[in-house]
Amino acid sequence: MTEPVASREDIASLLKWYVDQGLDETIGETAIDRFAALPPAAAPASDSARASSPTPIRSAVLPPQARAPVPLESPQLVEDARALAERCNSLEELEAAVRAFEGCALKRTAKNTVFADGTPGAPVMIVGEAPGADEDRLGKPFVGVSGQLMDRMMEAIGLRRAGGFYITNILFWRPPGNRTPTLAEQAMCLAFTRRHIELARPKLLVLAGGTAAKAVLDTTEGIMRLRGKWVSYRLGDGTEISAMPTFHPAYLLRTPASKRQSWLDLLAVDKKLKELGVR
Repeated sequence: MTEPVASREDIASLLKWYVDQGLDETIGETAIDRFAALPPAAAPASDSARASSPTPIRSAVLPPQARAPVPLESPQLVEDARALAERCNSLEELEAAVRAFEGCALKRTAKNTVFADGTPGAPVMIVGEAPGADEDRLGKPFVGVSGQLMDRMMEAIGLRRAGGFYITNILFWRPPGNRTPTLAEQAMCLAFTRRHIELARPKLLVLAGGTAAKAVLDTTEGIMRLRGKWVSYRLGDGTEISAMPTFHPAYLLRTPASKRQSWLDLLAVDKKLKELGVR
């Protein structure tokens, strides 16, 4: 009986699964049968043979070969990112600085730097967590399934990327396998994100998801407690803008029952924009 041959669709689906799990490199062309490679076990020596055999001379144990140093994330790199961001006086300069920054280890595993999308200077700025597989591939934030849901949500209150809102993440590079970013990775990228908000100067901030809300607002409270409540975000020059934490659209895809709460958050955003006279 012949074994079934995998179709091109099955192979493509398997490769996509590998990429989603953060695997981007193969070790060899063929599998190694390590059981076959083992030498046959020798019979144990007799007591008389062990007694007559000379004591083996032990050779000097050599230290392991030193590896090339790997740059580690450190508080100094966070300070370097903050100083670099402060020197940027426009969104164009900030984007160039982010793309040139080599301090974050995530950049070495990502395909693209994902900076922002939408309209700079729009009344609403959305800040999410990190790029996913689709965003990493295309180099734009919120372009996958969750991003499409975000677009539909914003369109429901009359806002579109073309003129209505500006969108980014606190991280500019995809964490392998979409894992939760470490505190060091967040701190390093947040130095740029804070300057990003200052240069974009939106009327309102929408913080999508618990990771983004806690990082930007510098709080330990979870998104369940934060969402739906207006909080004040202070810019570097002392200007305060209103921020609305809400659920990330990826969470809504997993928990559709929470869409009602997100809709209430969006209605609050629409109401606030009208109070500010920008609608």
